[in-house]
Amino acid sequence: MPFREAFDCLWCGRAHTVRSPMDIEGYAQLCPDCVGKAGDNGFLRFRVRAALQERAAEQNRGGDMVEYYRERAAEYDDWYLRRGRYSRGPVHDLAWQMDLDTATSWLDALPIQGEIVEVAAGTGWWSPLLAQKGELSLYDAVEETLDRARERLLAHGLRAHLHVRDAWAEPDRQVDAVFTGFWLSHVRRADLAAFLRLVRGWLKPGGMFAFIDSRRDPQSGAVDETAPENDLAVRHLADGRAFTIPKVFYGTEELENALRLAGFTGPSVTTTSRFFLLGRASAGTDPEE
Repeated sequence: MPFREAFDCLWCGRAHTVRSPMDIEGYAQLCPDCVGKAGDNGFLRFRVRAALQERAAEQNRGGDMVEYYRERAAEYDDWYLRRGRYSRGPVHDLAWQMDLDTATSWLDALPIQGEIVEVAAGTGWWSPLLAQKGELSLYDAVEETLDRARERLLAHGLRAHLHVRDAWAEPDRQVDAVFTGFWLSHVRRADLAAFLRLVRGWLKPGGMFAFIDSRRDPQSGAVDETAPENDLAVRHLADGRAFTIPKVFYGTEELENALRLAGFTGPSVTTTSRFFLLGRASAGTDPEE
């Protein structure tokens, strides 16, 4: 069913106009009240599930990210570890490791506690650190990467709740903290405001949103990758297959302004020496403030 900005709810008939081109109501053609009742009604549950799939397909129109990360699961950590195609020589690899250490120390020092949601968790590189801070729920759209995240947590003797869940799925509760690692750079600029509002919806008043993401650096990716153009990147797997996916290099001020507009307070986005963005903000008391 195509997205509609304005419609009469398929269940109750009430007229509704969406606020954002990524609002799930526009894909389901259900008003917010009926979306909220989906857990108790088979038809509503079916429509919301189908709408999530339709929105995910739309989000991935720059390339099939789900398929790419499913196929890349076995080699994903090579990027973090600078192995194989990702090794750029001792000078650049040392700079990468130093920035990775800086990012790890930054995240470890954040006052995150309570119930934590990690969205688009991938193979769970950051998950053991987060799981030591509170009750962690790990979400990713790809089961194969979650399997590796589970193995990583078990190797550290840690536990978390792991579920296959699209990053754009509507929040089902409010929590104390949300974390994303290298996900915002896969959110197109036109959709950034909608995603940040979604994150704001996850959080209790005063809750923290923290993220680590990519800066533009020619030595960040694999040796066979070309620089992204027009916020799209061509990525290759070890077997040579190529995928085109969204890859956006946001600026620090751009993200801070977007966070404020989405209802966050005290946004702070800094950088490591070369490779990473480090961002944090608190949820305001009112999602519309």
